[in-house]
Amino acid sequence: LSKMSITNTPTSNDACLSIVHSLMCHRQGGESETFAKRAIESLVKKLKEKKDELDSLITAITTNGAHPSKCVTIQRTLDGRLQVAGRKGFPHVIYARLWRWPDLHKNELKHVKYCQFAFDLKADNVCVNPYHYERVVSPGIDLSGLTLSSTLMVKDEYEFENQPSHSGADGHHQTIQHQPSRPGGPQESFNSQTLLPPPEGSSSASTSAFSSLAAGASTPDYWCSIAYFEMDVQVGETFKVPASCPTVTVDGYVDPSGGDRFCLGQLSNVHRTEAIERARLHIGKGVQLECKGEGDVWVRCLSDHAVFVQSYYLDREAGRAPGDAVHKIYPSAYIKVFDLRQCHRQMQQQAATAQAAAAAQAAAVAGNIPGPGSVGGIAPAISLSAAAGIGVDDLRRLCILRMSFVKGWGPDYPRQSIKETPCWIEIHLHRALQLLDEVLHTMPIADPQPLD
Repeated sequence: LSKMSITNTPTSNDACLSIVHSLMCHRQGGESETFAKRAIESLVKKLKEKKDELDSLITAITTNGAHPSKCVTIQRTLDGRLQVAGRKGFPHVIYARLWRWPDLHKNELKHVKYCQFAFDLKADNVCVNPYHYERVVSPGIDLSGLTLSSTLMVKDEYEFENQPSHSGADGHHQTIQHQPSRPGGPQESFNSQTLLPPPEGSSSASTSAFSSLAAGASTPDYWCSIAYFEMDVQVGETFKVPASCPTVTVDGYVDPSGGDRFCLGQLSNVHRTEAIERARLHIGKGVQLECKGEGDVWVRCLSDHAVFVQSYYLDREAGRAPGDAVHKIYPSAYIKVFDLRQCHRQMQQQAATAQAAAAAQAAAVAGNIPGPGSVGGIAPAISLSAAAGIGVDDLRRLCILRMSFVKGWGPDYPRQSIKETPCWIEIHLHRALQLLDEVLHTMPIADPQPLD
């Protein structure tokens, strides 16, 4: 009899598959199953030749660190980071999140004294034994924020590459998980402004300019409008939410819609398939959207199933390019998905960039600026045309949220786009669209012209 059949704990002599399966049972659930499996498989394969270290890992994880264990090492990469499923992160952080603290920030780990290959020691090998590190709160992070892991967890989810990876769909649209906050946390009164540092480049001057600009316009009568889709077809009329109802519920029931409640159960669609019908049954209590302050938006998932959100605000919080990720919001999680000030700043920056690029392009075409081939020429025409190619539609996208019920999309799912999901909504935020109008009045952008 092997040791495994008696204790159910594998040893380094067992098959990789059995070891991975056993270690998967101890994960903390902050990552998708696909990501966790790839991260663990990759580690077990690297340790297959170092049986004592593999045994140390198995002991540490399966006993939750109850027994002392040796260093578990992998080779340090050139930039110190490890790539798993198209995402890059520091190896000791990846495995500490996987098996100990799902909401860990990368600056919060400190190695124990007896660890000989700790990440900070800069040796050729790096210890990834999660029980060789302790969690310390880094300066600048308010501990009360840790009860709000749904927001802070994505603050530094991973060190992502600036460029999308070219290994197919893998590095694009990764699903980022947002778990509910720990019970008893002061979620309701949470104000992100007090916990998170102001975004880079924001200054009191731009804030006061924003306030005076905001004061100039009257608030729209409706704070948002919601369109419901099944695959790529809009079903029913667009539902407008009056400013007098800052909280609106979108659910799967058949009551008549009105005021602060949009019921999707009573909408009919002649093209509805059996798969869509099945998915609709799981919408249940759906989601609650809440408009706070002048136009920030928070989402609470009331359904028994997760919802999947496209949000430029969450992308930015997770260090991703806008539109590059899908955010999975778990049942009972309450999370901010839109920030009006950040959106306004992005609009102004993009409009200014587009305007400057268009002017430079026009000058280049007219021959007033030395071409890219000559000495001291302007940036290559391709990047210029890309910047000049920012159209009004690109700016409108900043003011729109999209959310799919029950089914996700992206590389972790068979559906590549939200338009392939069975039931989803698109939310147009009117205050943001109003600000966009004002930005476009001061900085008009021509619709992109094709280059000759």
